[in-house]
Order: sequence, then C-alpha cells, then structure tokens
Amino acid sequence: MNILITGSSGFIGFHMAKRLLEKNVKVVGIDNHNDYYDPKLKEARLMQLKQYSNFSFHKIDIVDKPRLNSLFKNENFDYVIHLAAQAGVRYSIDNPDAYTQSNLVGFMNILEACRRFPVKHLLYASSSSVYGGNTKVPFSVKDNVDHPVSLYAATKKANELLAHSYAHLYQIPMTGLRFFTVYGPYGRPDMAYYSFTQAIINQTPIQVFNHGNLERDFTYIDDIIESIERLIPLAPTDNLEAPHQVFNIGNNHPVSLMVFIETLEQCLGKKAIKNYVDMQQGDVLKTWADIEELYKKVNFKPNIELKEGLEKFVNWYKIYYKEEEGV
Repeated sequence: MNILITGSSGFIGFHMAKRLLEKNVKVVGIDNHNDYYDPKLKEARLMQLKQYSNFSFHKIDIVDKPRLNSLFKNENFDYVIHLAAQAGVRYSIDNPDAYTQSNLVGFMNILEACRRFPVKHLLYASSSSVYGGNTKVPFSVKDNVDHPVSLYAATKKANELLAHSYAHLYQIPMTGLRFFTVYGPYGRPDMAYYSFTQAIINQTPIQVFNHGNLERDFTYIDDIIESIERLIPLAPTDNLEAPHQVFNIGNNHPVSLMVFIETLEQCLGKKAIKNYVDMQQGDVLKTWADIEELYKKVNFKPNIELKEGLEKFVNWYKIYYKEEEGV
C-alpha cells in the first residue's frame, strides 16, 4: 500500500504520517513549508518522519501542477490523504490570495491528479467552519451549509462541492473530513491553546474574544487520527450518483472559552492575564459536532477529555521549547 499525505509537515499531516509509518505503510509526504507560522516547527516534524525507512518526502507546493502530476505518475498511489491547505479563519481576512491559491487552485490540482492517475480513495480536509452562522446544534452533516462567515470557510465548502462533482463525473471515491478545533502536541502556533500557553508561561496578556462568550468542540489529535485511519479503507460505494461522503470529526462536547482557559491554567499552574475584547470578524459563537454518521461508519467516537489532552500538550510544549532554547 502506497499512501500520499499532502501537508505532511503540518500538524495533522505529521501525526497521520507517523501513525501509518509505525504500521509499516509506505508513505510519501509533500509540503511547501511556507512561513504562515514558524517553519522550524515544520522542520522538526519532518525530521521525526525521516527516521522511518518507509517514508519519502518531496518539497512540493500543491499549486505546482506539473510537479504534482509527475509525482502521481511515478508513485502510483493507492490512497491520498489531502491535508495541505492555507488554514486559519482570521488570517483569511488580510490574506485572501493565499486561500484562493492553496485551497482552490491547489485542491483542483489534487482532484485532477486523482482523475488522471486513479486512486482507490481520496480523503480530504474540510472544516467545522463550513457551518458558518448555523444556530441549530449539534452541527449535522445533513445540515445546510450555505452561509459561511469567513473566506476560509467558503473555500472549504467549495472543496466539498468540487469533490462531489468530480466523484459524480469520474467515479473517484472521496471522503470529506470536517475537523472540529484540533489540538495536541506539535500543534499549530496560531491556535488559541498554543498561543495562550505561550502567553501564560511568559505572563503576557491573552486576548479573550467576545468577552469569553464562545464555545468550541475541542478534539484531541489522536482521536482525529484514529478516525481518519479507520476511514481509509471505507471508500463510499453506496451512492450511485456520486461516491462522495462527508463526516464530522469532533469530540461532541463543546466547552466554553472560560472553562478552557481555567483548564489550561490548571495544567500550567499559572493564571492567565486576560484582556477581554469584542468578537473577532469571521468567528462563530459555538461549534458542536454531531458524530452519529461517523460512529455508524467506523464504530468509533472521539473521547479524549480536554484536561487529559491539554496536559499532554503542555508536557510536550515544555520539552520542545527547552530543546529549542538548548536548556
């Protein structure tokens, strides 16, 4: 079995690759190592993956269609797990071009490569952001998602539409993965749990958006990886119109922002200096995953509690930055 993971030096891509490599699966990783956040973290993830003899890496941007097609032609992939994307809701407000290139042009290049060099199953990252201003909770994959409130969300909704059309036209089996606030070791520094940890340790203020009146369905990375791994062999076959399916991958347990901060403070043994500010443009009040469809498909529900997950992250964070500083 030969699996391509795009964004293999990213947070989820790294953990996904590591899980498969540990099970002796051949993994090819690609990433462009852009500077959206510190490339040193991406390099650190890659260095770990390079320790496996069944891993190979190519520094390729998914916008580069000729190089992408050449790789597909040479490797004859069985499965593709497409996790490369320009992430972040807030960043999309000031940097829209990054999203149209990576999330739209890049995604089209992946679809075209899978059409020209057929694979058994393409799994791709979507996002809980597609639910936008929806007020009915928990969010179900059966809900209408036509009202995104950020450009990032709009590009992820577009990915789902493009995937459905290619599944219909070319019978390429595809699965969209709507991730809900993923956190854990080797995470993304732009995420609140990461930046809050840094600020609390350094005793600098944290920005508490909407004065703390927000809720998120925090999902630990191991639960995300377990769900994806179980879905890999389960390509959709029961939809004659288009072999395309979408799943929520979330903890099914929203936590208020203030409880989240209190839990992080407990893990760190320090109090946060809080700066209460208004709602950030593009944000939503609450996310909550209905995971019934996922459970029916893979007989698994994300179940790691926030305190356990944050303790694991904090332990990693302290070790990683001590090593970075040479302590």
